[in-house]
This record gives sequence, structure tokens and C-alpha cells, in this order.
Amino acid sequence: MIHLQLSVTKRGTIHLCKIGILLLDRDFEHDIYELIKAFYPEGDIHSLYEKDEAVYDIFFTVKKDNDNFVIKYETKDQKGVASAEVIRGADGDSSQETHEKLMDAHELRKANKDSLKYALYNVLVKLTGRTLPWGNLTGIRPAKLAMGMIESGMKNTEIAQEMRERYLVSAKKTALAITIANRERALLQDIDYEHGYSLYVGIPFCPSICLYCSFSSYPLKLWAKRVDEYLDALCLEIRETARMMKNYKLDTIYIGGGTPTTLEPYQLKRLLEQLGESFGFDGLVEFTIEAGRPDSITREKLETIKEFPVTRISVNPQTMNQDTLEIIGRRHTVAQTIEAFHLARELNYNNINMDLIVGLPGEDISKVKYTLEKVKELSPDSLTVHSLAVKRAARLNMFKDKYQEMTFENNQEIMDLTQQTAYSMEMGPYYLYRQKNMKGNFENVGYAKVDKAGIYNILIMEEKQPIIALGAGGSSKLVFDHGKRIERVENVKDVTSYIARIDEMIERKRTGIGTWL
Repeated sequence: MIHLQLSVTKRGTIHLCKIGILLLDRDFEHDIYELIKAFYPEGDIHSLYEKDEAVYDIFFTVKKDNDNFVIKYETKDQKGVASAEVIRGADGDSSQETHEKLMDAHELRKANKDSLKYALYNVLVKLTGRTLPWGNLTGIRPAKLAMGMIESGMKNTEIAQEMRERYLVSAKKTALAITIANRERALLQDIDYEHGYSLYVGIPFCPSICLYCSFSSYPLKLWAKRVDEYLDALCLEIRETARMMKNYKLDTIYIGGGTPTTLEPYQLKRLLEQLGESFGFDGLVEFTIEAGRPDSITREKLETIKEFPVTRISVNPQTMNQDTLEIIGRRHTVAQTIEAFHLARELNYNNINMDLIVGLPGEDISKVKYTLEKVKELSPDSLTVHSLAVKRAARLNMFKDKYQEMTFENNQEIMDLTQQTAYSMEMGPYYLYRQKNMKGNFENVGYAKVDKAGIYNILIMEEKQPIIALGAGGSSKLVFDHGKRIERVENVKDVTSYIARIDEMIERKRTGIGTWL
């Protein structure tokens, strides 16, 4: 049995919640937590495993009672109950409508989770008076859900009905997910999932650390003397991993971070030469390098990259409002962004992505509109629009008292504006994903012109093939059993530990690849 306890007060239109979750049965604990957090994003949520004496403004009891999940809720003004059917396998009691075939344990668990979330979502809608754009979906891959239904033979209309009725997704988000899933499927039709893989190479250094960043990033100023030492370890991991993957076809390479272009030209050349010698570049579908921060881009670095068959780069402003750049710790100017972009075009880079973030501190729709206008003038080949997600590791969250006066605005009007601007630039959506703690409970969407979509982005989101990750913080996804199973092999995040323990990182990969692939 699971008891959910919430204390709710109001400040303006923001619900401030002291939330306790008493868990006597931990089934679906994470999903319950995430769904409540989506409705009460300002909530101070605590998971409890024994009842306390606190007084709560809202009290939930969620329990499994034979054939039903029962959700009881009580506030100062009202009380009520909702229920959802407990779904059983062929050997147990079940409704004919729900089950006409044997379900395995995984399918049963998913069906019961969906049933519970459906009921809990409706209770939360009643209590808060609002709905969520993605309904009761708490996972990060809505398009993967739609893709799975397409591959099962369902028509678009049937998928739309399933997403709206089962998962309570809005009509607008349903259409977006289905559109993207169909485009992804077309883009991946020539990829051999069973015998191919993609490679991620992480460079964890940045010119400065952004306010919202939770990645394993290290300020270059403090780490410059150890970059070559890091590359020694990374190149060793490259050589050894290439031997492990010699019987598989490399489809895409993605060098990210951090900021890869914090490397000096000779360091970039060393890294790219090692990749070429170890893995080879023949037959690559795509080769991406995140140039990323405009203040790390120079002519010499771009010329060095041009010596290799790199097909796609990113020049990422995040915003074109100078005051916001200063607030979030981006130590570059809008003028540097424009200059870096024009320099890349001058050197004949013909597939340039730009990343933007909506929901940044102090940015209302007028500031987002200004950014979009400036980006449209540059005319990149693809555009990735991120909804701000502040994770626990980010400075914005760790020092939230310092930033409590900042406003964070994201809404459907802003998301619609980004989409309309992308369409006006002849770009269509090609991938999306969601993250925890997103402002407005929205999504990240990648838009691209014809033939300019980022294939690696789709592959990592759809989890269709192994992604082998190299470098500090790298998390390899080993996809096998015809895509039905995924195992992870993690590298340590700390740069010093990665360098010191590189032999261990290599052996982790050798064991994982040997066992699962």
C-alpha cells in the first residue's frame, strides 16, 4: 500500500507544496513521484517509509486492493475515491476486454503502471484544475512510444486515439509525436540495427560552467594542464574499444561534451586522427562535432576539423539576449555567436545546428521572439529547442535562494512560436525528448531542413542500436535481443578518476560488450 501526503499553500498562482510520500509498497514509486511532481513542480517532496505526525492539507492513500488500485484523497474541502483495474496474466482473473492472450511479466507491469497513472492523473486534474500537455506520460521518449505503435502495424489514427485516450496526451502533442515518429522511421530505414552501432566521444571541458548545467563539465582555465593527459587516456580507450567492435559497422560518430572545441587545434587533430586510425571513417552516415560555445571557436580549429570527414557541427547560442547570457554564465557575446556562425559558413560548413533554450531566467515571449528573429537571419540548417530543465546538480538549483527573485517562463504560446519560426525556416520536427523538472512540462524538439536531420540524435533517443560512449562520464547503451533489452556500461564522471582508472574503464567495456553483444 502507498500513502501520498501533500501540504499545499499558494503564492500567487504558484502552488508551494510540502509533500510526503509514505511508501508501504514500493511498486511504481518513481512513477507516482514524477506524476505528482509534474502537477506540483514547486513541491518539496519527501519519500517516507513510515508514517509521521505531520498535518497535511491533502492526503492521498493509494493501495492495491485485489482487483483494483484504489486512490482515496481528502482535503479540507473535499474527499473522494478513484479506482483502476489491476491487470493480471492469463493464469489470474482478468477482464476479457483487457486480456485475450498471455502477458509476460514486463507487459503486465507496464499495463498496471498505465492503469494506476491514468487514475492518479485524473485525481490530480480534479485537485489542481489543470491538465498537462503530455498527459500522464512521465518518461522521456514520447516519440519512441509512437514509433513502437507504428512498427506494430497501427495506423496513425489508431495511434492518436491510443495516446489521447490511454495516456491523456493533448491533441497537439499527440500530433507532434506521431509526425516525428514517422519522420524518424523514414530517416532510419537504411540503418542496420543488428550489426551497426554509434560512437559518442566526450570532451568534458568548457570555457565556463553555465548556471543550469548538470553535466560532467570542468572549467578549462583550471584544467588546461591536464587536457593532454586526458587525451592520453581517451586515445587508449579509443584504440581498445575499436578492437572490441571490429565485427560491427560504425554508423555515426558524435563528439560532445562539455565543449569539444575547448581543445587546441593540435589536440583536435590528435583526437580525430586517432578515431580515423582506430575506427576508420568509411561508410559513416554522419559525423558530428559540437563546436558549441562560440567563444571556443576559431578559424584554425574549424580548418583543422575540415581536414576530416565531419558532416555536421553545432554553434550554440542558447539565447541571443546579452543580459541573459551574463546571468546564466555564458562567457561570450551575441556578436561572437554571429561571427562564429559566419566563419563556419565561410569555411563551407553546410550542416550547422544551433541550440536554444526557452524558459531561461527573465526571458518572456518577447525575448524568445528576439532570439528567434536573430537566429532566422543566420539561417542554420537545423535548430534544437530545449525547454529549461533544472536538475539537482545545477548551480541554479543548488543555490536557488540566490536566484529566487528570477522568473522562469515557458508556456504553449512560446513553444508554438518556436515551432512556427522553425517552419518558416523550412524546417520540420525530426526528434524530441523530455527531461525531469522541465519548466511548463514541455519537451525538447529538434527541427531540421530536408537531409539535415541529426541521425545520432534519433538513434540515441529511439534506442535502436548500441551507443558506445568514450571518455569521462560516458554511458554506453548496449542494445541487444532485437532491441528488446538494454544494458548500460558506465565510465566514471570525475576526470582525475577516469585518467587514473582508464584500464578499469576499458575492462568494463570489454566485459559488457562480450557479455551482451
